[in-house]
Amino acid sequence: MYKKWTLLSLFAATSLLANSELDTLKEQLQKQQQTTQLLMQKVDKLEKEKLQEEDARLDAAMVQDSSSSFSQNAYLPDIALIMNFSAVGRNVKNSDYEAYAFPGFTEPGDAELPFNKNRGFNLNYAEVAMHSMVDPYFEAFAIFHLHPDEFEIDEAYVTTTSMPAGLRVKMGKFRSAFGRINEKHQHAWNFDEQPVIYKALFGPDVISDPGVQLQWVAPTDTYIMTGIEALQGTNDRSFGESEKNNLYVGYLKSSVDLSDDLSLLGGVNLAHGKTEVDKTSNVYCVDLTLRKQLGSYSALSWQSEYLQRNKDTQTDTLKQAGLYSELVYQYNKNYSGGVRYEKITKDGDFDDLDKYTAMVQYKPFPFSRLRLEYSHDRTKVIAGSRKDIDTIMLTVNIATGAHGAHAY
Repeated sequence: MYKKWTLLSLFAATSLLANSELDTLKEQLQKQQQTTQLLMQKVDKLEKEKLQEEDARLDAAMVQDSSSSFSQNAYLPDIALIMNFSAVGRNVKNSDYEAYAFPGFTEPGDAELPFNKNRGFNLNYAEVAMHSMVDPYFEAFAIFHLHPDEFEIDEAYVTTTSMPAGLRVKMGKFRSAFGRINEKHQHAWNFDEQPVIYKALFGPDVISDPGVQLQWVAPTDTYIMTGIEALQGTNDRSFGESEKNNLYVGYLKSSVDLSDDLSLLGGVNLAHGKTEVDKTSNVYCVDLTLRKQLGSYSALSWQSEYLQRNKDTQTDTLKQAGLYSELVYQYNKNYSGGVRYEKITKDGDFDDLDKYTAMVQYKPFPFSRLRLEYSHDRTKVIAGSRKDIDTIMLTVNIATGAHGAHAY
C-alpha cells in the first residue's frame, strides 16, 4: 500500500512539473514573438527611412545635374591654350604694307592684318579653346582670341549629339562650313598666310557669324554630307546688310576612298547674301582635296579651291574670281614641306595677280611646330602700282591642354 501511494505521488508531481514547464515555455515563446514583432517593426521603419533618404539624394543629384553642366567632374570642360609667334622679313615698309589694296576688292588701307603684320617680331594671338558635354543632347564649344590689343570671341556655339536620321544642328557664333579652309583656324592651315582669294572676298574674319546650321549625313557607305546655314551676314567685304539676317549658305560634300591609301574629298558651295546697299551678292566655291598615304607617318596631299563672286552694285554686277592650289609632302611625323600657287583670275584692272609660296616645317612633338615660309606676292597694289612683295617668315606655334584633332 505504501509503495502504491508513493508511485501515485511521484506521478502527480511529475505531471505538475511538466505542466509548469509547458506554461513556462509557452510564456517564453510568447515573449519572443512579441520581441520579434517589435524588431520587425523597427526594421520596416529603418528601411522606409533609408528609401526616403535615397530618393532625396537622387532628387538632389537630378536637380544639380539639370541646373549646370559643370556640376560633376565628368562635365568639366576641356581647355586648351594655343600661342602663335612670328619673325618676319619683308621688302616693304610696315606703313606701305598696311596701305595695300586688292584691285577691285579693297581700297587702300582697308585690309585687316591680324597676323604677321610687322617686319620683325609679332605676337599674332593666344587662343583659348573650351569644350564640354552639356548633357546627353548637347555639347558646347567656345574659342577666344586674345590679340595684343583686343579680346575676341571667335566662336561660341552648341551642337546636338543625339538627333535621329543623321541630322545635326549647330547654334551660336561659328565659322561656316563653306568651302575647305573657311572652317579651319589659322594654326590648322598648311601655310601661315591666308589664301589671297579668301582674304580679298572675306578678309581674315572669313564667313563667321551668329546663326544656325543644319547638316545631314546620308546613311550610305560613301560619305555624303549636305548642309544649310542661316547667318547674320556681318562680313562687309561681300555682304553686310545690317537691318536683318541676310546670309544663307548651302553645300554638298562627299569623300571617296579610291584605294586603301588614296582618298578624294570634294564639295560645291554657295553663299547668298545682301550687301550694305541691299544688293545681291553670291559667292560660289568648288573645293577638292586628294590625299595619298605613303606610310605610317608619310603622306602627299593636294588641296585646291576656286571661288567666284557675283556682286551687284548700283550700276552693274562685279564678277570676280580666284583660286589657290597647294601640294604638301609629309615626310615623317616630324618633317614636311609644301608649295602653293594663288591667282586672282578676274578683277578687271590688272593682269597676272598671282603669288608663289614655299614652306618647310618641323614638329618636334604634336603640340609644337616651327615653320619657315617664303612667298613672292604680286597680288597687291601700293600707291596705285602693283608691288612685288617678298616675305620670309619663321613662325612658332604651341598648343597645350586638351585640344581636339583637326580634319585633314
